[in-house]
Amino acid sequence: MNIGEKIRNAREDKDILQSDMARLIPMNQSNYSKIERNIQEPNLEQLKRICQILDIDPRYLLGLEGYETISQEDIKILKAIREWALKSNQS
Repeated sequence: MNIGEKIRNAREDKDILQSDMARLIPMNQSNYSKIERNIQEPNLEQLKRICQILDIDPRYLLGLEGYETISQEDIKILKAIREWALKSNQS
């Protein structure tokens, strides 16, 4: 399922008209329709607004729901590895 289909399904599940979505984003209804038909991609601000209105996770729309975030501990480990690699290369 593409992003436009996901948005359309979520909108229909909430019984919101395309014209109402366009008004709430805000954008014109013709361009909003293009997003749902996967002809046009929403810009970042439009995507944020769509997610807020429909109460959906942007990771779902972008197909990223299986990706985990990197923890602060992971970042510390990566920095330590990088520092070790730099020291090893200087020797």
